Amino acid sequence: MELQLAKDKVVLITGASRERGIGLATARLFAEHGAKVAILDLDDGEASAAARGLGEAHMGVGCDVTDAQACQAAVAAVLQRHGRIDVLVNNAGLTQRKGVLDVTDADYELVTSVVLKGTLLMSQAVLPILRRQGGGNIVCVSSLSALQGGGVFGGAHYCAAKAGVLGLARAMAREFGPDNIRVNAVAPGLILTDFSRGANPDSAKHELARSFPLRRVGMPADIAGACLYLASDLAAFVTGITLDVNGGAFIRP
Repeated sequence: MELQLAKDKVVLITGASRERGIGLATARLFAEHGAKVAILDLDDGEASAAARGLGEAHMGVGCDVTDAQACQAAVAAVLQRHGRIDVLVNNAGLTQRKGVLDVTDADYELVTSVVLKGTLLMSQAVLPILRRQGGGNIVCVSSLSALQGGGVFGGAHYCAAKAGVLGLARAMAREFGPDNIRVNAVAPGLILTDFSRGANPDSAKHELARSFPLRRVGMPADIAGACLYLASDLAAFVTGITLDVNGGAFIRP
């Protein structure tokens, strides 16, 4: 008997149209486990194309997560088609590799608006729906950079924004737990995505990964599995946590 951990769930995933990204890998895994997936990304055409690649049951919606009205409109479009939302995966993000003294006001605004503000605005659009339905799940994608102040990919402002995502996830878990809404975070380490390919060649990442306990670079599917677990009934008593997925590159005391 095939196990489907997200059967008939409606799952909204932001920043999920990149072919080699965490978001699309997560969308694929949820679809394989029976979910109806809504892919949100800046470009409506790219989001729709990615959704078509998953099958007819899925949809793509253009959405700028830094715009509250756009978030509300995207959620309304999903509700119009499916009538409900069960899971939100806050994955949209971007980064810049800059030192502390090199980060400008514009840099800070750009990165924190997408990573942290976008997580808040999309969560605000979905939380009332989950509350009315009697429960649901939010998974926020953070970063190992948030835990150790860098060392993966991204400047100080990226580290700060991703650390903010962890604090926001905990606050939402605490506030909405009584509504049967679980909120958790995933902190990926070095993952071989288009996102990280812009920093160093793949060969350099594989070489670095030889020092990790698991001796390999992470793949988008590794993060997708963590997101599926946290959103499934397997994690029914889990909320407010940060799940480290880094191959042992960073082991907390």
